[in-house]
Amino acid sequence: MIRFTAIATVEARQYQGGGQDANGQEPERHISDGQGNPCRHCLRMIPEGAGMLILAHRPFPEPQPYAEVGPIFVCADHCAEGGGPLAPQILNSPDYITRGYGADNRIVYGTGSVTPLDLISLRAEALFADPRVAYVHVRSARNNCFQVRIDRA
Repeated sequence: MIRFTAIATVEARQYQGGGQDANGQEPERHISDGQGNPCRHCLRMIPEGAGMLILAHRPFPEPQPYAEVGPIFVCADHCAEGGGPLAPQILNSPDYITRGYGADNRIVYGTGSVTPLDLISLRAEALFADPRVAYVHVRSARNNCFQVRIDRA
């Protein structure tokens, strides 16, 4: 069993309150055009006309060579934390990069692949068969942006 895991509410509230992002900057405030702005906290698309934040996010507990930093969107207003056993609404591209990470938060070499959307859950289950894999990232296959984390349920 797997669980799609959003960024934590405490982290989202920090960003929504103007707290610094992974680059030490205040998140940029914009209005969503409704065209592909996935909130990494509620795991829904930010609707047209709604406020949104664009910020640099590091989905790892501390900086280290494998701790990639990249842009994400978050709803500007408070939203409920998403997640669960089913692929979230924000995953709507034909494919994504799936990659396993160890308990040390470093890439487990040989686990990365471009995975069709309908096979992401199966791919995550297969990666978790490897005892070295502690969690999985789902990232954009086009831009490598972090989308969501997958954990064992």
